[in-house]
Amino acid sequence: MKDNAIDLVGRILLGLIFVIAGLGKIGDGFGLGFGYAATQGYMESMGVPGILLLPTIILELGGGLALILGLKVRWVAAALAAFTVIAGFLFHLDLGDANETNHLLKNLAMTGGLLLVVLHGAHDWSLGKRLGID
Repeated sequence: MKDNAIDLVGRILLGLIFVIAGLGKIGDGFGLGFGYAATQGYMESMGVPGILLLPTIILELGGGLALILGLKVRWVAAALAAFTVIAGFLFHLDLGDANETNHLLKNLAMTGGLLLVVLHGAHDWSLGKRLGID
């Protein structure tokens, strides 16, 4: 029972990061980010094609919700871990800037948590376990 609760809380906390980030990229009306156009412009200013914004939003929202619900968590966590490392190095690799360094370290720490999900999967309190599709 305790393992199930800890697993669920951990998945919720990890998943929320991505859900909130995805919502912030859709529109600034959520108060969580800068909106679609501003995010696309920022991506392009960093040399990342703006056309990748929509797949990014889909991965963040879909992956975050899948983690929270406990659906295919090993695959989802692996995809989010790869995305998080790539995003960290593309957008936050400025070791002369303490803020960017903190963001990079945050991304690496999140990746560590996601890799633990890849290793252990979800416990019994997950939709995937209930449906037999984990």
